[in-house]
Amino acid sequence: MDEKKPTRFDELAEAAGRYGDASLDNYALIRSLAEAIASGFCRYLGDKKKCVYLVPPTGAWAAQSFGSGAFSVSGKGFLPLSPISFGLAVRVSHTGDWIRLVITAAKQGPDLDVSVEGGQDFAFRLPFDDEQLQAFFAVLYARLTDWFNDQADHFENGAYGGRSIGFEFTHDERTKDA
Repeated sequence: MDEKKPTRFDELAEAAGRYGDASLDNYALIRSLAEAIASGFCRYLGDKKKCVYLVPPTGAWAAQSFGSGAFSVSGKGFLPLSPISFGLAVRVSHTGDWIRLVITAAKQGPDLDVSVEGGQDFAFRLPFDDEQLQAFFAVLYARLTDWFNDQADHFENGAYGGRSIGFEFTHDERTKDA
């Protein structure tokens, strides 16, 4: 009985399939972390209202859930095997003000390296757990409070209004506290 020898195309299709499986695993891993961050950070802050949403990392956004549209690979067709960014909209006032943090995640061996734009990097040991999430929430909280306090300090000392890129703000009256 003759066994059919694989063609070059068969080998190419097998390699592309392996890549596709890895890219799907990468997306699923990063999306599960993003959803854990979005659902847990508001509880960490102690807010009773919805105060965190997954939003696109670039372009227009509003204080609402964007689902798969919150990830940098959304709409790319063939899912790339690369670091993935997502936006985290966080309510920062009782009057409906929101900011967007941009977070990028990439698998590096047994870790998922996470970078907060303009802030500290963080490595989640896989599989990530609640203890690691709580430590990351402390990093996010420090990034936000430090930024606001630094800006106010600069104003009080007469050195504000520079050209550095900070956060993107939005205001949504629907999220104003009663």
